[in-house]
Amino acid sequence: MTTILTQGVYFHGIVKGKYLAVWPVYVMGDDPKALTFTIAADEPNTAQLFLHQAATDYVMEDSTYFKRSYITSTIRQRLHQKSFRERVLEAYSSQCAFCKLKHAELLDAAHIIPDADELGGPLVNNGLSLCKIHHAAFDSNIIGITPDYKMMVREDILLERDGPMLRHGIQQLHDQKIILPKSKLLWPDQNRLEVRYNKFREVG
Repeated sequence: MTTILTQGVYFHGIVKGKYLAVWPVYVMGDDPKALTFTIAADEPNTAQLFLHQAATDYVMEDSTYFKRSYITSTIRQRLHQKSFRERVLEAYSSQCAFCKLKHAELLDAAHIIPDADELGGPLVNNGLSLCKIHHAAFDSNIIGITPDYKMMVREDILLERDGPMLRHGIQQLHDQKIILPKSKLLWPDQNRLEVRYNKFREVG
């Protein structure tokens, strides 16, 4: 019996009108009654080996199985991160919530509560659109955000004397409010901000 490996491209919807293409993906099984199918993101030789072994009643070697699982889970993670970034940047009109920088290639979607934490889901109200410098400053607890959306610069940083980047890019943000999304439903969650701000205060 010959098993045909079907290769294709999977278009994952990120936000309305934007898709992330994953290639190659392989159809590993289908359910005509339910009108569903199973796909895996993989390398061609691994997928071919899987089908060969399945057709000859062999058990897939552990190394092959884990390799395929790793590739697919890596793709899922990339889709997850891409979707989160696009939704957060869209909510903030593609600008930094701290400094208003509007170059999308210099913007990140920063988590308020880290992704690995129980409260760190990929929700827009657990995210902030930040330029790369301010993302690093936020993650390093140089800048904190109060539950009422004010930026607070760590005290030792306020006392430093350096060049214009420190003075204008960080120190002058102290006690200023962040830029918020137009929709109040997408504003940063105040409970998450409080958790994160308490950690910032412990460092400071």
